[in-house]
Amino acid sequence: MPGSSFDPRNTYVHLAPSGASEIDTSGDFWGDLASGRKVYPGRIAMVLAMTGDFPHWERHPAGEELVMMLSGRMDVILEEPEGERPVPLGPGKAVLVPAGVWHRGVVHEPGEALFVTEGEGTEHKPIGDA
Repeated sequence: MPGSSFDPRNTYVHLAPSGASEIDTSGDFWGDLASGRKVYPGRIAMVLAMTGDFPHWERHPAGEELVMMLSGRMDVILEEPEGERPVPLGPGKAVLVPAGVWHRGVVHEPGEALFVTEGEGTEHKPIGDA
């Protein structure tokens, strides 16, 4: 509810062109987002616990993704034409993942990260796929 405090670890925020609102993440939120059953024009902001490596590659064709480490350490691996390139992140460090670039996270020290990502068109592929 606007004007009330909330925990961004449990409640995501839809940053729409017309304003911001909290997102219900119950049910199959990630499956609905990846399949296009749910669409959030604009951006989604969330804080996620980084306790293990990403289980897949992902990309956001509609726009860049901001990844900022709040605590812990993680490499964001970018899949580029020349090969994989790690971007090391520690507390207070961030990266803008370019639109359409496959990426994944490799956690070196568990912590939390802030993500601000496109609300539409996220794609996934298994690690190991070319």
